[in-house]
Amino acid sequence: MLGRFIKGGEARIEPRVESTTVVSAVPALSPVADVESHGDDFLTLKVELHRHLIDRFNLSALETSSKDEILNEIRPIVREFVRSRSVPLNARELDQLTSETADEMLGLGPIEPLLKDDTITDIMINTHKRVFIERRGIVEETAIRFRDEAHLLRVINKIVSNIGRRVDESSPMVDARLDDGSRVNIAVRPVSVDGPLVSIRKFSKNPYSLERLMAFNSIRPPMIELLRIAVQARKSILVSGGTGSGKTTLLNALSSYIPSRERLITIEDAAELQLQQPHVGRLETRPPNVEGKGEVRQRELLKNALRMRPDRIIVGEVRGEEAFDMLQAMNTGHEGSMTTIHANTPRDAISRLEQMVGMAGMPMTHDSIRAQIASAIDIIVQTQRLSDGGRRVTSISELTGMEGNVVQLQEIYHFVRREVTAEGKVIGDFRATGVRPRFAPEAATLGHHFAKDAFNPQVAL
Repeated sequence: MLGRFIKGGEARIEPRVESTTVVSAVPALSPVADVESHGDDFLTLKVELHRHLIDRFNLSALETSSKDEILNEIRPIVREFVRSRSVPLNARELDQLTSETADEMLGLGPIEPLLKDDTITDIMINTHKRVFIERRGIVEETAIRFRDEAHLLRVINKIVSNIGRRVDESSPMVDARLDDGSRVNIAVRPVSVDGPLVSIRKFSKNPYSLERLMAFNSIRPPMIELLRIAVQARKSILVSGGTGSGKTTLLNALSSYIPSRERLITIEDAAELQLQQPHVGRLETRPPNVEGKGEVRQRELLKNALRMRPDRIIVGEVRGEEAFDMLQAMNTGHEGSMTTIHANTPRDAISRLEQMVGMAGMPMTHDSIRAQIASAIDIIVQTQRLSDGGRRVTSISELTGMEGNVVQLQEIYHFVRREVTAEGKVIGDFRATGVRPRFAPEAATLGHHFAKDAFNPQVAL
């Protein structure tokens, strides 16, 4: 049996090679107190053990094996490896290490520990040689690696085959998702020149609320109150920001204020929204099949969603012609709908939305497109990932209509940067501009009232 798994039919313990990898970049283990008590030494040992095994095992044979078979094969190797490192593990800890290692070999290999680490938000694989993570807004390199490109491609194929998609020379890019809902983007040769590139945006098991975001200094209480009232008063909201700025996180948090009696339909490229309401229908786009047929785009899903009697429609991100249908929905009885867009400022978000509506090919002038935007969107929330890795709601603005052929914006709250410390930390304040939202009287008729000093620029938030 051993020869089936071990390359060349033997397993040898190589002399220990001192690693220059920073230990803090090594993934965390499962929260078992006995194992964690060994601290960083144990983490280093686990990474070295995984390297030792992937260099020696026939990985393709492992894919057709059960966990019990793998446990039987690796148990003596793990025991000898630990003994050679003089690490004092008791029998229970040794069994745990062996079991976790087997799980990793059956799952997504070297990155399995990263997926289990809740402190990691993003995993970025730059070919089989380097793996980076983002933790608490900071990107760092890990000690994880794949044996070779074929090893990484096996893991990639395991990901895409689970959802019935494929990735190869004829279809070198794909969006997918893992069983836990994490979003995956993959690019392989020939578009990825040096080898496969994989980006994983991890699915949070505990969706952030705006109150939790406040603990990270991303937003302040009066801003939360404004957004809560806007959602409950059925104001349509556009969340704008760059890649990794927290748009989807904020959209999830905003959706928590939608009353549970309402019917919601979500539309996404890769389903990752985590709505807590009981009455949610989730729609997801589909790429074309091998023959180039069967594609379902966001625009078709939006049109179909309108026939499903939604109270609100939530689009994960508008990035093309579906923007026209989204605005139509917001203007025809689906107030309170929400979506996100890639843009660096609220004004840029309006310009991008205008361009996307133009892509729909409808016979509309620029002025009529802007009028549609002004009547459909009520609030633009701007998010930004700062240089220190922190994410902030940098602006909340209200669309107030048209003046001539220009969409009018009034900013209600904004983030003002004051300085950057020697350690690179951005210091700043959230401020009100002194402008009171135009929808405040309407909200008051629904029983929603703002605090007396909520919009006083002299009061610290």
